[in-house]
Amino acid sequence: MIPIRDDTPRYSTPYVTYFIIALNVLVFLFELTVEMQGPRALNSLIYEFGVVPRHFLRAATAPGASFPGAFLPVLTSMFLHGGFAHIIGNMWFLWIFGDNIEDYLGHFLYLIFYLIGGIAAAVLYILLDANSNVPTIGASGAIAGVMGAYFVLYPRARVLTWFPPIFFFYLPAWVMLGYWFVYQFLSGAATSVAGAQNMGGIAFWAHVGGFVAGIVQIKLLPERSRRRRYAAW
Repeated sequence: MIPIRDDTPRYSTPYVTYFIIALNVLVFLFELTVEMQGPRALNSLIYEFGVVPRHFLRAATAPGASFPGAFLPVLTSMFLHGGFAHIIGNMWFLWIFGDNIEDYLGHFLYLIFYLIGGIAAAVLYILLDANSNVPTIGASGAIAGVMGAYFVLYPRARVLTWFPPIFFFYLPAWVMLGYWFVYQFLSGAATSVAGAQNMGGIAFWAHVGGFVAGIVQIKLLPERSRRRRYAAW
């Protein structure tokens, strides 16, 4: 189930969304150059700048530990991706839903919102699989926060959705995003029961954490006043 477009209007240019997409693409191109040096070089990059729960907790709790140093991978992991399908999928969802949340919050507040969503996703992943040596990378936790906010703000928006291979339907946003969240939650529960938090290469609980963080934040953060005036016109 893949969203193609939504019908929610916006009243400003989503510069931050464009910037985040461009930055992710540039970092991915850098990853490709590192991969040309061999798989070991790319693995080293991912383990250093991705979130590895055991490494994070060890670095954060060691005597004389530098919390900023331990925390850095939580931020850098949001801009690393594991392949073309990974980055294209993430950036497509951000393109569809991010502009309206940026329009609602304003540019600076949206950037803070986005980063907090990614941090919340990483924190939940770390807490639920503290002994894991498997790194998690990708913007999907932060983008899940964007989707959670969209779920709250525009539940009745129509989203043209593709059901491969040939079917297209308009679905209310609450149906499309609600289904996505339930799938992530149930998949996370299944992997936890199976004892494999990151089974299949997908950190489902990180998606759940980001989505919930987006819902909480959008209920607490104010709509920018200029947007209200534009909308009234």
